[in-house]
Amino acid sequence: MSDSELTNISAWLLSARRAESGRLSLIHQWIRGEMQDIYVPASATAEYRKLVDQARFNILPLLVSSLAQNLFVDGYRPAGLSENASAWDVWQANRMDARQAGLYRSALRYGYSYATVLPAAEDADQGHPVITPWSPRRMTALYADPINDEWPRYAVSVGIPRPVLDAKTPQMVTDITVYDDQAVYTFELPAELVTPAVSGAFSEYLPFEGLAIDPAKVKVGEHDQGVCPVVRYLDSFGDLDDGPEGVVWPMLPAQRQLNQSTFGLSMAELYTAFRQRWVTGMAIPEDNDGSPVEAWNAAVNRVWHAESPDTKFGDFAETNLSGYLDSRDKTLLYVASARQIPPHSLVVGNAVSNVSAEALAALEAGHQQDIAEHKTSFGESNEQLLRLCGRAAGDEAAWEDTSAQVVWRDTTPRSLAQIADALGKLATQLEIPPRELWERIPGVTQQDVERWERGADERAGMEDMAALLDSPPPDGGEDPGVDDAEPDRAGADAPSPADRAAVG
Repeated sequence: MSDSELTNISAWLLSARRAESGRLSLIHQWIRGEMQDIYVPASATAEYRKLVDQARFNILPLLVSSLAQNLFVDGYRPAGLSENASAWDVWQANRMDARQAGLYRSALRYGYSYATVLPAAEDADQGHPVITPWSPRRMTALYADPINDEWPRYAVSVGIPRPVLDAKTPQMVTDITVYDDQAVYTFELPAELVTPAVSGAFSEYLPFEGLAIDPAKVKVGEHDQGVCPVVRYLDSFGDLDDGPEGVVWPMLPAQRQLNQSTFGLSMAELYTAFRQRWVTGMAIPEDNDGSPVEAWNAAVNRVWHAESPDTKFGDFAETNLSGYLDSRDKTLLYVASARQIPPHSLVVGNAVSNVSAEALAALEAGHQQDIAEHKTSFGESNEQLLRLCGRAAGDEAAWEDTSAQVVWRDTTPRSLAQIADALGKLATQLEIPPRELWERIPGVTQQDVERWERGADERAGMEDMAALLDSPPPDGGEDPGVDDAEPDRAGADAPSPADRAAVG
């Protein structure tokens, strides 16, 4: 693109990033437990502020982990084949077995995340394309139709702010990379221009002023993939009207309520959860200096008494904390219901106790359906990513193969005895080949299956060889050979050289 096009497109990309930064930054703060949203008056004491600081009952990371820990891609296979496609080598070379979790967690937190695929650099030691996962806090993509388009028109990623070492005055800059369907453009901008201070309510697209790009300092790297090399991971496809919100944003009101209940519980525990005693009708004695002297010392092994018949003793009832605890449990039950999380995962009081295995499976049903929905959404993104890996590696057949599918690891909580019994019945009663069932064992990786197959092939080869050695000759007679009593018989029956010459 031309210099003017790069400036205009960069301005709109950075403006879009600034518009969504408020919501993303707020979610990030809540996830890290930096927010509690409890009113603190200006005259609050240090003790009050400490209680506010402790009133964080943060369940938001659990909402993300309960889904992310059940999402793991274990293979990528074309239709009708049992072996992984060639693009899977690119996945493995980029250590995506471990890095894929970041893509899912970021999409669950914010509603979406991104990954880029670029061809290997010319000076790279290995020739594999490079996959880079991105949080939406560091990448923004613009689509002509955000709901239906597979590829964005343009995208921008921002680096980590760094100081300019040779500047006369302290200055921070940020590397900016703009992506289109032909190349990537990298340049520097002042950090304060790229990451302005925004509030949570800031959500409007506004003109991005003050952007100036020096064309001489723009680095251009062509990728020639024909599409903007950015793949979007969506938490869900929503209702075709509004974009995905993630699992955190809708639960912020419940998190605020949990924090408020925890603060009230802490206040009650500190000030009113213990019984206070009182006494009336007693004259407090004084010492020689006129200072009051306590008439008794309180202790568990002491009894209070007074000589005056007008003296009365009593106590104030302590605050019942069950109301605060019940309020918090009800909020947790609401969260479990809204997010389809089993109540026992949130340890909600004694809501789940003494239940059978079938009842626990029923409690897990909604959660498994939620996991399956996310596997469908993230699975499409993974397949799109691996197709792009094929094109970046020069494999057009992999790029055009839209029937290949990723293989998700089975993480359903079941006992190994149940699984073995079920798979054994499938093999015997339905005559499904046992090898086709190996990958359905939870926790088994593709490498495990391949190793088992090699071992089974070697064992089958050894059994065939042993059977061949133990079997009789085809004609049913004894093994041919030279009789021990007549060792030269074979040579005696052979024609002599003279006989062969006469025949010739």
